[in-house]
Amino acid sequence: MDPEISDVSDADKQVVPRFTPAPVARLVAPLRRNLSAQLLVLTVLFVMLAEVLIYVPSLSNFRDSWIKQRLAQAQIATLALEATPDNMVANTLRDELLTNAEAFAIVLHRNAARRLILRDDMPPAIDATYDLRDATFFDIIMDMFDGLMAEDGRTIRVIGKPRFEGGDFIEIVFDETPLRQAMLDFSTNILNLSILISIITASLVFFALNFFLVRPMRRITENMVAFSEKPDDASRVIEPSARLDEIGVAERELADLQTQVRSTLNQQARLASLGTAISKINHDLRNILASTQLISDRLGSVDDPTVQSLAPRLFASIDRAIQLCTNTLKFGSSEEAPPARRAVALKDLATEAMEAIGLEDGSAVSIRIDVAEGLEVDADPDHLFRVFLNLGRNAAQAMEGGGEISVSAFNDVESVTIELADTGPGIPDAARERLFQPFGGTTRQGGTGLGLAISADLVRAHGGTLELVETGADGTRFRIWIPHRKDVVRAAQ
Repeated sequence: MDPEISDVSDADKQVVPRFTPAPVARLVAPLRRNLSAQLLVLTVLFVMLAEVLIYVPSLSNFRDSWIKQRLAQAQIATLALEATPDNMVANTLRDELLTNAEAFAIVLHRNAARRLILRDDMPPAIDATYDLRDATFFDIIMDMFDGLMAEDGRTIRVIGKPRFEGGDFIEIVFDETPLRQAMLDFSTNILNLSILISIITASLVFFALNFFLVRPMRRITENMVAFSEKPDDASRVIEPSARLDEIGVAERELADLQTQVRSTLNQQARLASLGTAISKINHDLRNILASTQLISDRLGSVDDPTVQSLAPRLFASIDRAIQLCTNTLKFGSSEEAPPARRAVALKDLATEAMEAIGLEDGSAVSIRIDVAEGLEVDADPDHLFRVFLNLGRNAAQAMEGGGEISVSAFNDVESVTIELADTGPGIPDAARERLFQPFGGTTRQGGTGLGLAISADLVRAHGGTLELVETGADGTRFRIWIPHRKDVVRAAQ
């Protein structure tokens, strides 16, 4: 027998090509938009991915165990040589030993010498050599991929350590086809097991998540859609469950929100109906008061001293009633008309508005307009006139004992700032908190508080602001800020 088969030199070894795993095919089929279906598919994919991560080391370990078992069988076959004086057996026994070991050749090294050798008369050429003595985990994985992708009929030589220190190392030459087939069978079993585990796991996860998450979320979604279709229907408010987790919190918060929305909508509907009724009553009442005003004017010409003393009070009461009706109708309208903005001479507009306040000649209240002649404001003149009129009238009414109303303004590139001040007693603290709220920002007897609310809305329609700058014993000052339109600013630049 030729002992040269035991030589393990670089010339004898064939370079084994390393295997690079092919990229996993991408999922091309689009997922359904149903959350349950997406959950099921994702669960299957994640389980399969986990099985793939387990598959590679499992198959590598299977191949390593298979080869070590073959090495153990080869080591047992060499024990028959121990019973012979010259470490040789008959050809018939040799062939039977090699057949049982499923090898073409076996070499067991002991004490750094070639001793126990079994081989066919004409062993095939070796296609690849694997040395398991110092192989790392990465080497075993790469050798596994190399053997898995090889063609059938390849002959390989494997070098390993014998069991129970039965020698220095052992070599075995055998056909790799049974090993590759065993690896393919193992892969098939792993695939089938992975599919079964994926289906079982996905089903369990699907039913669990569908019961605990998807169904409650679907219930919330359907309720939101139904409530949005008819929010005034009390039966469409969601009934929260007794759950203490995030789903239960979401249901309770949604129920509270829907209840608040429904209450607000019902309140708005009632207020709208009430506003319509008040508008109709105010319209008729204003007509009645207009007739009453005409009759009261006739009373002013009566020479009776009693009538002359009571007539001014009657006139003032009728005027306040008419003004209340007018302001209520204006505020009760759905919305103010959009401002028709244009360049307006601010001084002329302010002067006209202050004159419309109705201060009589010799009044203790004086008016000072401190506005440059050429200053223009980009605003709706009717809207701004109403703002000046409301602020000026409030200031005049606050200074019954006398004082001064002043209007000043300055212009910059992007806006015009207007300030209207008076020297009255100031606004009480109780009125400041609700100054721009309708029916809430007045402390004057007979006042409605609608003037400031309407004025603030008119200024906001221009994109500006109306604010109270200061108030106190020395007087009150309001500031009106009106920005120019962008096209006006660009034209000026």
